Amino acid sequence: MKVELQIHGIDGVLSTLEALPAEVVSKRGGPVKLALAKGARLLRDQAKDNFRRSVAQGGADSTETTVDSIVASRGKAPVGTKGERQLVRVKRRSYINAKGAKTTTLRAAQLMEYGSATQPARPWLRPAVQRRGSQIIDVVSEDLLKRLDQITKRLAAQNRGRR
Repeated sequence: MKVELQIHGIDGVLSTLEALPAEVVSKRGGPVKLALAKGARLLRDQAKDNFRRSVAQGGADSTETTVDSIVASRGKAPVGTKGERQLVRVKRRSYINAKGAKTTTLRAAQLMEYGSATQPARPWLRPAVQRRGSQIIDVVSEDLLKRLDQITKRLAAQNRGRR
């Protein structure tokens, strides 16, 4: 199950990031990772709310196991690319459902999102992206610009102090 939201080329940000010292923008992700994580948490929270609503509307039994398994995490950048990646995903956990059968949180989430031959789809992740996508992009952009301003001010103050 995969829904992808990509943000490309925020004006001037890429050139600012490239101009920063390597210790500021490190393998640990620096300001980009932190801004993307903030956006991913917003999407995760909306997805959890949507999942709860879908369960309540469908009359399905839920023990919150699947909701608790919806997480925002850092992902690996695709091969051959540079950059940061944040994921909103369902951690796979096994549990016994209300009918006494062994299942996983991933399977339950997929059945809710896409349905099956016997169960209608009750999407919860795609509507979260549609509803909050532009807000998330705004939050990530604003947070990244704020972090870059803080870094450049700190670096400028350090350079003034060395003179």
